[in-house]
Amino acid sequence: MITDAHVPLTQHQPRSKTYEQMLERVRYEGTYPTRERAEEVVHEVLAGLGRQLTGDERVDLARCLPLEAARVLTAQVPDTRPLTGKDFIHDLATRSGASLATTRWDTGAVLATVAAHAGTGLTSRILHQLPTGWALLFGQAELTPTA
Repeated sequence: MITDAHVPLTQHQPRSKTYEQMLERVRYEGTYPTRERAEEVVHEVLAGLGRQLTGDERVDLARCLPLEAARVLTAQVPDTRPLTGKDFIHDLATRSGASLATTRWDTGAVLATVAAHAGTGLTSRILHQLPTGWALLFGQAELTPTA
């Protein structure tokens, strides 16, 4: 439960311990040289995910994340056209100016950490809501039904 929802996040507020732990995990997963770089990547990817995720899954994911991360996710207005995993990477690469390979790496580092916060049940619900190609971004196998 978010208890300080009425307190605006400013650069002067200390970050929560759980957010620091999240950044440290992303830094480790992505082998980033600094925590600041990990935070940039977290902001880019969570903002992108916030433009794709809607409904209960969006709300439930925000509840699982540290407050600072939840604010990045929920500050975005969802797009009217959901993107496949591949298109999501292209969109983030275009917005950030990074290469597709770097964007894929960054996305994997962040979404693996997001999946750890969300747990398997919520991650599965999120993946069922999103178009194809997202499971690998979350570090999971893409399972397709057989005919």
